[in-house]
Amino acid sequence: MSIPISRRFRRMSVSVLGAAALALTLGGCNSYDTTTPRSARDKAPAGSQVASGAVDCRVAKCVALTFDAGPSANTPRLLDILKQHQAQATFFMLGAKHVVKYPDTVRRIAAEGHELANHTWSHQILTDIKPDEARKEITLTQDAVARITGTRPLLLRPPQGRTNDKVAAICRDLGMAEVLWSVTAKDYETTDSALIEKRVLDQVKPDGIILLHDIYQGTVPAVPGILDGLKQRGYTVVTVSQLLAPAKPQPGTVYKP
Repeated sequence: MSIPISRRFRRMSVSVLGAAALALTLGGCNSYDTTTPRSARDKAPAGSQVASGAVDCRVAKCVALTFDAGPSANTPRLLDILKQHQAQATFFMLGAKHVVKYPDTVRRIAAEGHELANHTWSHQILTDIKPDEARKEITLTQDAVARITGTRPLLLRPPQGRTNDKVAAICRDLGMAEVLWSVTAKDYETTDSALIEKRVLDQVKPDGIILLHDIYQGTVPAVPGILDGLKQRGYTVVTVSQLLAPAKPQPGTVYKP
C-alpha cells in the first residue's frame, strides 16, 4: 500500500532544505548543467527583451513563489489570495489524486496567469527508480495537464529536489528544465501559519525561489502575510519563468538559486 503524500513528506529522513544540495552531489561527478536565475538572465542573447508588460527581473527585485504537490481543496482559496495581491506563482503539480481530481482548479491556475509545472505523477524519488519508470512519472503528469489545459509544462521539480544525470537526460529529451529552491518553510512539519510566514521572510533574498505546499492546512493562511512582507521589502513576486526572463528555460538544465 502506498504512503499518503502528507505522510511521505513528514517521514523524509533528509530535510527538504538539504535535499537540493544532496541532489547535486548524487552519483559523484555530474554532467548536467546547473545555473542560477541571475546567471541565466545574464547569458540571454544580447538585445533579448521580456514580454510586453511583464516584470523585468534584471531591473526589479524579484522572487519566485512556488507551490508543490497540489492542487488540493485549499488551492482555490490560495488563488483568491494571489489575485487579491496581484501576484503570480508557479504550481508544481502532482498528477495522481491531484491534477486528475481537481481539473477545474488546474484550468483556473492557467486561466489566471500562473505557471503550470510538473512534480511527477506519484512523488516517487526519480533517482531511485529505473529510467523508464522515471520517464513515466513525468510524462503521465505532462499528459494529464495537456488534456485539461492544452499546455504541456516546461518545468519539473523532482521530489525532494533529488536529481542526477539520468533525470536530467530524461528532462532534456522531454524538453523540460528542473527547478530547485532557496527558501523552504518546512510547512510539512507545522500548521503554525505565523511560523511558516516567519521562516519564509527570514530566508528570502533577491532572485530566490520559495518552496511552499498548497496541500497543508497551515500554508495558505500564511500566504497573505508572506506577500505583504515581501512587498514591504521591495520584492516583486513572479513565476519561475518570469524570474529567468528574458532567458528561456533550457531543457536538461537544473535551475537553483
